[in-house]
Amino acid sequence: MTAELVDLSVPIVTGMPVYPGDPEVTVGPALTAARDGVNVLALHLGSQSGTHVDAPFHIDDALPALDELPLERFAGPAVVVDARGLEPRAAIEPAAFGAVPAGGVPPIVLVATGWSAHWGTGAYAAHPYLTEEAARLLVERGVRTVGVDALSVDPTPAEDFPAHRVLCGAHAVIAENLTGLDRVLAAQVEGRAVEVWLMPLRLPAADGAPVRAVARLGPL
Repeated sequence: MTAELVDLSVPIVTGMPVYPGDPEVTVGPALTAARDGVNVLALHLGSQSGTHVDAPFHIDDALPALDELPLERFAGPAVVVDARGLEPRAAIEPAAFGAVPAGGVPPIVLVATGWSAHWGTGAYAAHPYLTEEAARLLVERGVRTVGVDALSVDPTPAEDFPAHRVLCGAHAVIAENLTGLDRVLAAQVEGRAVEVWLMPLRLPAADGAPVRAVARLGPL
């Protein structure tokens, strides 16, 4: 079996789900080939729209902004944690992360909750979330990039953001609204190596940015 690329990104379209209070997304023609000789889209969206990454600056002005982080935060070997089958708004505890290595080069950790199946429905906001203790365990193991196939690593809505505080406080990157992790998890079970790219738009002094998230599944 040859290597395979898997798109982990949701499409950016008008009216797509956004975190409560974030800018709504609109996409439409600004120029058209019929009228103007070229096709150009006009985009209105927030920095946290769709599949995106959070920089530490997202929660604290004193923490690094997106363009102050090393590119290594956004690409590398990955481990997928199977957290599927949980009840709505269930906590993901430290025990779920036993497969994350405690030594050597820390991987990007992707948490597969299965909640991407609810994308575009009212159930999407009732996703499972990381506990503060789980986030702390990942930081202690050297992990500096964490992704989830849900709206947030914290509950939605939330009065506090403990998982964000722990991860961002360690200058980690958080990727949210991933999709397609079932396929990546299955490949990992087959013994295939997993690499991930989460490259954001180059926005100076930003709290985050949309990404085209892609996994590379190695050959068997």
